[in-house]
Amino acid sequence: MALEHGHGPAEIAARLDAQTDSGRLRDAIFGGIDGTVTTFAIVAGVQGAGLSVGVVVALGLANVLADGFSMAAGNYAGTKAVADDRRRLWTVEEHHINENPDGERAELEQILARKGLRGRVLQEATAMIAENKTQWITMMMSEEYGLPPVEARPIRAAVVIFAAFVVAGMLPLLPYLIGLTPAFSWSIGIAGLTFFAIGAIKSRWSLALWWRSGLETLLIGGVAAGLAFVVGRMFHP
Repeated sequence: MALEHGHGPAEIAARLDAQTDSGRLRDAIFGGIDGTVTTFAIVAGVQGAGLSVGVVVALGLANVLADGFSMAAGNYAGTKAVADDRRRLWTVEEHHINENPDGERAELEQILARKGLRGRVLQEATAMIAENKTQWITMMMSEEYGLPPVEARPIRAAVVIFAAFVVAGMLPLLPYLIGLTPAFSWSIGIAGLTFFAIGAIKSRWSLALWWRSGLETLLIGGVAAGLAFVVGRMFHP
């Protein structure tokens, strides 16, 4: 991760204006890892049991579509609950500002005081923020309730996680779909590269070295697939 960035007026303004949404990153990484892990675990389990290629493809595709949709639906419901709660609390704060502005200003003043403002500067900052109701409520949502400044988008969250799950989940199935041989060996290689790539990409938003993050994700996926293969092997005729 780059530790430096520019501090020119335009560069500062661009960063402050950017609407960062870590939820999309989380959903994409979670969906990609889970899609690869669960699909390859099915491939490994079926392969360990010695079943046919047709069974591998059928179960793999069923998992990609059904489990991907299930994850998307669950993510949609959870994200919508957060969005609904945010709208409810926004209405509550707006009502309080309209009905008891002095009390809400006192809350705002305490919030700014905890950030180190004192005396006349504290009073002026409180008055200036209170002039803009939207900014006032946004600060209260963040400081009083701990909610992010960006409103959650349930449909986008569901689409991101479903797309990431399907794209990553299809990769271990490719050797079986296009007839590569030996299919399982190809699937192992593709799944391993996918795990490593997701981990390496993830390192861009952390302080971890790209290869270490890649190996960590590869290890997680490899353990899950190994367990599935062992279980499948137990039922090998």
